[in-house]
This record gives sequence, structure tokens and C-alpha cells, in this order.
Amino acid sequence: MKRITASLAAVSLIGAAVAQTSPAPATGSAPAASSVAPQGMSISRNGTRPSAPGPAQFFAGTARIDPLFPVNAPSRMSGASVTFEPGARSNWHTHPLGQVLVVTAGFGLAQQWGKAIQELRPGDVLWCPPGVKHWHGASPTTSLTHMALQESLDGKNVEWLEAVTDQQYSGR
Repeated sequence: MKRITASLAAVSLIGAAVAQTSPAPATGSAPAASSVAPQGMSISRNGTRPSAPGPAQFFAGTARIDPLFPVNAPSRMSGASVTFEPGARSNWHTHPLGQVLVVTAGFGLAQQWGKAIQELRPGDVLWCPPGVKHWHGASPTTSLTHMALQESLDGKNVEWLEAVTDQQYSGR
């Protein structure tokens, strides 16, 4: 739990550096009324967001979480790059508003509760609807890296559940 708290604190600090942008109004039109003050663009430089190990209570094997951006109100979206070493995977979990995974490297696996295991390859985009129980991770012999994008509802973006057993992981 301390690792998660530290990781979340680091992600929260990144939020101050990652600002949102508002498009300029069209020429000749009045600016739209908004309760959000426009901000300028900012860049969160690579190397300034510390990596954290995937906590053992939520991951089997070795996983590394590299924060990309935290929730930046009024948006509810956050993102991280997650790398799983061969055989590593997440626990079963759900997301209150769903999750998008964009596979960037390696070869992996994902499974929805009660369904067949699916293969993941670079360039694949997985959409997991809100509340759907699932897991994802590397294949037994190859690492996997994906970007995980999800929205928070009432400050929460994931509900962690039980570990994926070796039998479930192997598809038996």
C-alpha cells in the first residue's frame, strides 16, 4: 500500500506540470463561457516521472509502472506505461469507466472473466468496458509494454480483485 501511495503521490505531483489547453475561438466569434480558465501547454519531460514497481498485491511477477499523466481536472483521464516481464500479469480487476490499452511492444495476453484468453501485439488497442472483470500481462516467454488509459469516477480508476491463478493464466 505504501508503494501505491508513493506512486499516486508522484503521479499527483506530475499533474502540476501537465496542463490542459483550450482551443482559441474562431476569428470574429466571442469566446465561449467556461468555468475553467484556459492554461498554456506544458511538457512533462521524459525522465522527470519516476518509475515504480507494480505492487505485489496487484501484480504477479515483475511489472514496472511509468506514469505518463495524472488526472488533470476537468478531465478525468490518467495514463501510464506498464511493462510486464515474461510471465507477469495483473490481478483480476475492473474499471468504473472502462480502460483502453495501447500495446507498444512485446507480446501479451488479456482475458475477460468467463471468456477465452486473447493475444496482444504491438499496435493492438484493447477497450475494456466499465465494470468488466479482466486481467492483462506478458506472455510466458515475452515481455509486454502497453499504455493504460482510464478515467476516474469519484477519485477511483480501478477496483483490484483476486490474483490470476497459474491455471487461469495458462488457459487450462
